[in-house]
Amino acid sequence: MGRYQGRVAVVTGAARGIGWAIASRFAEEGASVALVDLDAAAVAEAADRLPLRPGATATAVVADVSSAAAVEAAIGTVVGDLGGLHVLVNNAGVTRDNLIHKMSEDEWDLVLGVHLKGAFLMSRAAQRHFVEQRYGRILNLSSTSALGTRGQANYSTAKMGVQGFTRALAIELGPFGVNVNAVAPGFVTTEMTDATAARLGLSVEEFRKARAERNPVRRVGSPDDIAAAAAFLCSDEASYVTGQTLYVDGGSKL
Repeated sequence: MGRYQGRVAVVTGAARGIGWAIASRFAEEGASVALVDLDAAAVAEAADRLPLRPGATATAVVADVSSAAAVEAAIGTVVGDLGGLHVLVNNAGVTRDNLIHKMSEDEWDLVLGVHLKGAFLMSRAAQRHFVEQRYGRILNLSSTSALGTRGQANYSTAKMGVQGFTRALAIELGPFGVNVNAVAPGFVTTEMTDATAARLGLSVEEFRKARAERNPVRRVGSPDDIAAAAAFLCSDEASYVTGQTLYVDGGSKL
């Protein structure tokens, strides 16, 4: 029996990277998993390769988390296909880095729309089920960039906003058996960070080495590091933990 046997988990931005790793970890521990993403082909392929346990199922849902109508439809599909809802992970995200004097309104709106509005809409839709059954887990993805990063005014704002959102939801939903926490990853090896290396004119290896040297453990993180934290915070073992942001960053913020 896994910690998530009989549970249904929804992970947004789950076609690849951290989202995929979290979805995969839930599946390994017995959950039925709904993967939500905008990339229809990638999310369908990701759902097909989930390491599901006997009796568990998976579904791929194509949705824009910044659209209220799309979110309501997605949650309805998940509950209909998988028979319930117990865990929500708000992982979907994008970056549009630029210095403030170059940043457009569209770059600002897109990043805050996906990260903050997306987390709001998904949580609002999911909490109806959680409150009714008096059980639920919400995990929001923040970042060490919440502490401020040059050229990421939009992303830093969104990721710090996620932490405030987490605390407010924990206060509101705690009396109904719903725990709400956040994870703030440091540098993690994903397609997104590899793209940053290319934008800076560095090789992936050079970029990762430079980032590893900035933290006490002298290595970069992997999506599995974040998935391990998520698996604990969304489990019943963490039932007395809520409103917290756990930095999983190799000690870089020290």
